[in-house]
Amino acid sequence: MQVLYEDNHIIIVHKESGEIVQGDKTGDIPLSETVKDWIKKEHNKPMNVFLGVVHRLDRPAQGIVVFAKTSKALARLNKMFASQEIKKTYWVITENLPRECEISAENFITLHNWLVRNEKQNKSYAYDREKAGAKEAILEYRLLASGKKYHLLEVKLHTGRHHQIRCQLAHLGCPIKGDLKYGAKRSNPDGSISLLAHKVEFEHPVSHNVISVESPLPGLFGKIYGEKS
Repeated sequence: MQVLYEDNHIIIVHKESGEIVQGDKTGDIPLSETVKDWIKKEHNKPMNVFLGVVHRLDRPAQGIVVFAKTSKALARLNKMFASQEIKKTYWVITENLPRECEISAENFITLHNWLVRNEKQNKSYAYDREKAGAKEAILEYRLLASGKKYHLLEVKLHTGRHHQIRCQLAHLGCPIKGDLKYGAKRSNPDGSISLLAHKVEFEHPVSHNVISVESPLPGLFGKIYGEKS
């Protein structure tokens, strides 16, 4: 865990792949508890620390996670996430290049599907047309850089669906590197998927200042982006 921003009301950290944001049936220590312990030690707080979870990031992914340190910030951030007022930008690495990127390499391309979630499989399925029980899913993507074997895409979400980026890109024929669940050819050595929550930008829920935070670029993300001509 790396702290990227902190004030009296919010804390933004970089989550490593393999960490869970909130406790689940595995019983593994969640990132929320790690952040609480860090706040306790960093600020010498003898009492219990309040920390609100306002959004999640898939366990095998890495990058920015925002937490609320006060109940006031939690309530306002929850509303902001629900109304898409918080701008989140993701970077993903794929082996295949979307055909549309060959035509329009720099402009954002809209991807519009309908997703059906299978709870038992913990997986979503994408369809090109509206279907009973499906939820509309919209994102935009563009090519940032290409390496010798892989491509780096930037993705912006317009809806927040279960495994949305993973599912929609796989449906496009471009599964995320390492994402076996959605059709990648092989896993990453550390069990991660090459999905990075890279940037978050929003109006602070209390001070109303603009907060803009970027995550570090780990491993292959930095390498491919560094090769950008």
